[in-house]
Amino acid sequence: MQTLIWILVFLTTFCLMEFMAWFTHKYVMHGFLWSLHRDHHHKDHGSWWERNDFFFIFYALVSIGCFLLWRYEDVWIGLPIGLGIFAYGMTYFMVHDIFIHQRFKIFRDANNWYSKGLRRAHKIHHKHLEKEEGECFGMLLPPIKFFKTK
Repeated sequence: MQTLIWILVFLTTFCLMEFMAWFTHKYVMHGFLWSLHRDHHHKDHGSWWERNDFFFIFYALVSIGCFLLWRYEDVWIGLPIGLGIFAYGMTYFMVHDIFIHQRFKIFRDANNWYSKGLRRAHKIHHKHLEKEEGECFGMLLPPIKFFKTK
């Protein structure tokens, strides 16, 4: 029974991170921390690293904090929450940074209905180069309208 609860907490955390990513993107990245996110929309730098990558570091620290609570303070829920945040972060990195933005040149030939929908939704977001009017979608589950087969 305990294992089932841990798995449930992990899956709930993973799913809640989709909301957190949307919320953070809409109200923080396109809000008061636009100065860090701007270089993600304006490729006016020659570096692989973007100031936008600091958001990844923030969530990594939250995940590490959960692991530390579990390990040193015996807070059992810290482990499944930390793993859920970590798993979402890895998934986000694979989908957003590797698949969509091609920071590493792999998954270029993926051309199924889901990959086309993800690319289409992200392209809509990046058509706005400024802070305002940047439509925000979930990374893994953008609106169903982007998953047309035509």
